[in-house]
Amino acid sequence: LFFLLGVLQLLAAAAAVYKQWISNTNFETASNWDKGRVPCAGDVVHFEKNKVVSVFVRSPHVLTDMYLPLNGEFVLASGAGFAAFDGTRDPGCDSGATVRFGDAEHHGWFDPTLWQAVSPGGDLEPSGRIFSVDEERVPCRYDDVIFQPETSFRVNIDSSQQVIHLRSVSLMGQELSNPEAWDRYLRGPSAPLQFHGNGTLQVTGTGCPDKSGCACGNALDGHRICAALLRASGRQCPVPACRSPLQPLGHCCGVCGATINLDFTPDFDLQKYRDRLVQALLSQHKYAGVRMAISKVHKAQTFLGVIPRSSTPLIQIVLIDDGAGAQTGIAAEQLAADIMEDIAQHGEALGISSSKMEVATSNTFSGQAGSHVLSRIIAGTVLGLLFGLLFLGGILFLYIKGKLRLPVLRLPQPWDRAKDLASSAPASDKGFDNPMFDVEPPSTDLGEETPQEMAPKGHQVFYINPLYDASETDT
Repeated sequence: LFFLLGVLQLLAAAAAVYKQWISNTNFETASNWDKGRVPCAGDVVHFEKNKVVSVFVRSPHVLTDMYLPLNGEFVLASGAGFAAFDGTRDPGCDSGATVRFGDAEHHGWFDPTLWQAVSPGGDLEPSGRIFSVDEERVPCRYDDVIFQPETSFRVNIDSSQQVIHLRSVSLMGQELSNPEAWDRYLRGPSAPLQFHGNGTLQVTGTGCPDKSGCACGNALDGHRICAALLRASGRQCPVPACRSPLQPLGHCCGVCGATINLDFTPDFDLQKYRDRLVQALLSQHKYAGVRMAISKVHKAQTFLGVIPRSSTPLIQIVLIDDGAGAQTGIAAEQLAADIMEDIAQHGEALGISSSKMEVATSNTFSGQAGSHVLSRIIAGTVLGLLFGLLFLGGILFLYIKGKLRLPVLRLPQPWDRAKDLASSAPASDKGFDNPMFDVEPPSTDLGEETPQEMAPKGHQVFYINPLYDASETDT
């Protein structure tokens, strides 16, 4: 029975699409005041006059004085209100200080630390085995958003998206799940006090229409999400315990563990596959320290690894564990290997066409990072060659069009040298030296006659041809 309850809890967490806003601007919330406490009878309450606020007041309060903002509202619960202090001593309030309401302008919609996954009833889910990458910790386009009943809030909805789509919004205990009801609320007096910024919230009332899942849709505001997280953690990512941390899509910092990317067919069902992994693998006792995130993401396709081209959808599985030291990422790696084995056996029936696993543990060397560096070097070299060819092509085009004149560089040719030698010889010399004919006449000691030929009278050239034997011509 205990095992069954654990599985059901995991499945409920996996199916959660409800995101609840954690922060509030309630009068009774101690952290909303600069003194870290709720004002008491002897205090002077001070709201900045130029700060817009919406404040929910749950109970009655006695105050010495209160300065109100020029633009704001107080939402009073039944029996709540304010009364003037009559001077009667209050044992719990001896300070008589000026207490100032905090600035709520900096509470941003794309701050993951201000959202938490909840059950459909709005109850906060305990930290479980299913988690979300950072971009999906903020409400996605098909999520339901909940602002707690009997709370006030103010949210900055600055965004790089023209419209922030949501399935529904619940506030003050009322769910708004269609565009008409949401538009009526936006035209009311409270909406401008609760939402500010250049973004626009739009309720669609529809869930994800694709059984293979839908991408979250927060990629354009990923820089806002990461900036908020880094601001909360000291403006830098924690140092991972593995040598070559993985960088999952939609996540701000590197992680140790394993990632699996799946290419899928129209038969793939994300919810069924998530349930399969939870029931068959993640719920096993040996993986008690492993957490999993699984969702559809869009991976950017680039030309030569640098120039953006398009994006392709894939299913991303991220596995991390609570191992420390030499055990960092080991359990996640083992679970990833089991998932890959299951895909090899049943992937076609599940609608999985291909899969790719990457691992980063305390025992993993930096080969993966090196391959990334090598790919960047190769891409840079190829781009350099392309730009060089474009540059030369541009010069050639300008030269053909007559827009550019280039200096002529002429290399000496063999026939040019021959002409130079001929022109340097004396004009009166009609002969030439032939090395084949530069042979001494045969010696008379050998009993041979010295062949001699006389040129016709008036001819100035005389030579001895050693290849010619005059005796051969005697008849």
